Amino acid sequence: METLSFARTQTETLDIQPKQQRLVIGVPKETTMQENRVALVPHAVATLTAHGHRVIVETGAGDKAKFSDLDYSEAGAEVSSSKDLVFKTDVLLKVAPPTLEEIDWMQPNQVLISPIHLPMMQPDYIVKLQKKRIIALAMEYIRDDETGVFPIVHAMSEIAGISAILIASELLATNHGGKGVLLGGIAGVPPAKVIILGAGVVAEFATRTALGLGAEVRIFDNNVYKLMRLQNRVGRQLHTSVINPMHLKEQILTADVAIGAMHSPQGRAPVLVSEEIVGRMKAGSVILDISIDQGGCFETSVMTSHDHPTYEKFGVIHYCVPNIPSRVARTASDAISNILASLLLRAEHGGVLALITSQEGLRNGVYTYKGCLTNAYLGAKFNIKSTNLDLLITSDI
Repeated sequence: METLSFARTQTETLDIQPKQQRLVIGVPKETTMQENRVALVPHAVATLTAHGHRVIVETGAGDKAKFSDLDYSEAGAEVSSSKDLVFKTDVLLKVAPPTLEEIDWMQPNQVLISPIHLPMMQPDYIVKLQKKRIIALAMEYIRDDETGVFPIVHAMSEIAGISAILIASELLATNHGGKGVLLGGIAGVPPAKVIILGAGVVAEFATRTALGLGAEVRIFDNNVYKLMRLQNRVGRQLHTSVINPMHLKEQILTADVAIGAMHSPQGRAPVLVSEEIVGRMKAGSVILDISIDQGGCFETSVMTSHDHPTYEKFGVIHYCVPNIPSRVARTASDAISNILASLLLRAEHGGVLALITSQEGLRNGVYTYKGCLTNAYLGAKFNIKSTNLDLLITSDI
């Protein structure tokens, strides 16, 4: 007798997409540090609202970057004069660190994306974020998983590098207390000597600008690959060196302009120039410490503001403003907004927490998470217990 064989019925599977997470995003008006930038510009708001997200912008948030309330309203944002409404959103976007009073307005388990300025940070700031159980991400430590680039740092560094040379050129002028030296020199008169500490993005754009103006440029970094990359990108032979203390000292003492442009991936920037060396620099020379938001590369660096950007020590002019890109607020706002909007669009399937869980580069930016400090450097700096973020996320799952 013939045996009949029957194929088993296969269970049909459907490709089910995760349910879209509609975010409520708050963009407050910045009130500290002469901050002129805004975290989202109208065209980014239009993109986010088209995807179903709700964006609440505080009245006047974009004024200093020349974006009106009407621009935001026409882009689909809700423009509100209520700080309470703006600060009670799922995700809060700021281009300056929140004040202690602003943290009081925030709600538990809210996601905060903002910079942290290490020289100004106090332990009570961390403690308040912990008590509110805020999930706080530092803009400058958010890293792209594919390229390893810190995207917001990269964009702001381009602006800072170009601006640094233009600022230095002004500060060298006699009426600013400088040496009265023209950065590029002229026929028969040598140009100014510019020393750059670091060979990252700031250094690249500062070098391009300085060379374009005719200055003599020398770059120091301990990463030989970065020195080679910078030289290749600029497209010409440059004076580059690893950070040999004796050679660096010799160059700093004869510099007209010294720029600190070192970036730490998680903690403080290294101090490369001591007070003793600064004290021996030429009178009227200029220090621009672009790394000041991470503590600075010069021992004599103290954070300044756009209202009072410079001070003099040992006859050397110091410029230590942490938010240099705020000088060109519209360009800087566009750059930040592009990055944040892209990040939020990726979070629409599962939310920001799911995105943090799946992307190591975002986790690198988290420094407080649901009541715990997760940045080891900040823990050591303020003597507050820190916990590994991966362990906290694993326990949440």
